[in-house]
Amino acid sequence: MRIEKKLEEMGLKLPTAAAPAGVYVLARRVGNLLYLAGQTAHVDGVVQVKGVVGKDLTVEEGRKGARLSALNILSILKSELGDLDKVKQFVQMIGYVRCTDEFGSYTGVVDGASVLLQELYGESGLAARMTIGTNELPGGSVTEIMTVVEVEES
Repeated sequence: MRIEKKLEEMGLKLPTAAAPAGVYVLARRVGNLLYLAGQTAHVDGVVQVKGVVGKDLTVEEGRKGARLSALNILSILKSELGDLDKVKQFVQMIGYVRCTDEFGSYTGVVDGASVLLQELYGESGLAARMTIGTNELPGGSVTEIMTVVEVEES
């Protein structure tokens, strides 16, 4: 419960894990790896940070969306594992940023998620990462982030 205590101390609350919006699962475990479906900047199924970075959102506003995507990732991990302390390390992160064609600072936006996970898990919160700019994401969300996480043996 160490990670949940850190979240509480940071004044953050995990959103309720949303049901899949289509025909897929939120997480699939393969050995000690947990593959999580992409998470947008939503709470209770409603996108909270909508827009296009470089047009109607700043990089900082995009970072807030990425941070919320990370909180949703943690919510799914909590639901799957029962305890966020069972996470050994974040292995991979793929972040999509809804942005203009000219915008190229995707990494600065997705840093919002990486910084939160690093604050919670230290070096284990940093994953190998790829960021991609796109013209649309579900519900108009500014970000969608997918992760692969190494977890304790069950």
